[in-house]
Amino acid sequence: MLSEIPIDLEKVNRGDRDREILRVGIIAELDAVNLYEQLAAMAEREEIRRVLLDIAREEKTHVGEFQALLLKEDEEQVKELEHGRREVEEL
Repeated sequence: MLSEIPIDLEKVNRGDRDREILRVGIIAELDAVNLYEQLAAMAEREEIRRVLLDIAREEKTHVGEFQALLLKEDEEQVKELEHGRREVEEL
């Protein structure tokens, strides 16, 4: 269900390591969002469902924090995100 770190970070070039760490953080937070939202959908008690959805929202904030840092570190990522946004708008 949960992702594994796709690479051995010790083997990553030191200049690329921080960017890869941020990407791993994004992966972990997205996994958490999916997990909490799936659990909320299965929860029988409303209180539990609400708490799980609140935690999922917090994890989405964490995704944004990691992404903001990544965009400071990776100019290519900035350009490609913009390119992807434009492609979607064209559809």
